[in-house]
Amino acid sequence: MLTVFSITSSIFIIIALGFITVRRGLLEASNTRALGVFVIDYALPALLFKALAEQPTKQLLNVELLTAYALGSISLLVVGVIFRCFVQRKGLQEAAMLTMGITISNSAFMGFPIAEQIIHQTARSTLVVYVSVENLIMLPILLALAELGGEKTGNGFLILKGIIKRLITNPLIIAISAGVLFSMFEWQLPKPVLHSLTMLSGASAPVALFYIGCTLAGLRLTGMKSDITSIIFGKLILHPLAIYLTLLLLAFDNPVLKQAAVINASMPMFSIYPLISQKYGYQGLCSAAMVVTTVISFLTITGLLWLIQSGYLL
Repeated sequence: MLTVFSITSSIFIIIALGFITVRRGLLEASNTRALGVFVIDYALPALLFKALAEQPTKQLLNVELLTAYALGSISLLVVGVIFRCFVQRKGLQEAAMLTMGITISNSAFMGFPIAEQIIHQTARSTLVVYVSVENLIMLPILLALAELGGEKTGNGFLILKGIIKRLITNPLIIAISAGVLFSMFEWQLPKPVLHSLTMLSGASAPVALFYIGCTLAGLRLTGMKSDITSIIFGKLILHPLAIYLTLLLLAFDNPVLKQAAVINASMPMFSIYPLISQKYGYQGLCSAAMVVTTVISFLTITGLLWLIQSGYLL
């Protein structure tokens, strides 16, 4: 319980600093977009590249765990998009953004520190699996849906061409692809470049959280309660449940990795969720959903860990 509290409290301290900075007038909310650009285009790609490039190829992916985690997440993605589009009558772009909040966990900044306390060295290899699923499968699908939902009716080939162009020029996708290649061929970067990437990757989490606090300073929750509630329920309950059921259906027989997968799925959404959504105009809703989900996750994660450690689950 103290481990969870120490992680969540540090997150909220940085978010609070961003919030206070804008509220005190030390920084204009309109000027904070550059922080998001820095994280998305530089800091986070550096983090993802290093996470993949520094892993030996044989440890890069646990295929069985990757399959289970991917199938569980994709099944929830399909259900989420269908529910948003056909039940709530939302557009495809908005459906993609809201579904992103329930299917991609904060694996690096919350999931890994918690898992490391429980499964120790195994946490590093499982993190690579989650990062790969989330960034090579989930994120491209959701970004493609968001781009498709934002396109006006026209030539299908031109629309597809535009989507592919945006995806292959996305710094996150480029970083992941490069990291996999460096791992496969065991390439090494010059030390000055590697040191620069290390510094950039270290800045991704605090700058992202600071930006979220800045965004929240001018946020109004009017009309958002229903969407926020559904995101919270989807991320903290439905995502770990989907992973758990998929592991059961596939008869996954490694209890340590099974626990790790469910625990990671129970984390709140990844901290750059509002940064990605800012391109589509949903940064306010996504920032609010992320913060509220992170607060509530202290209780749900603690409860899940207690159930696992007491032998009632997995």
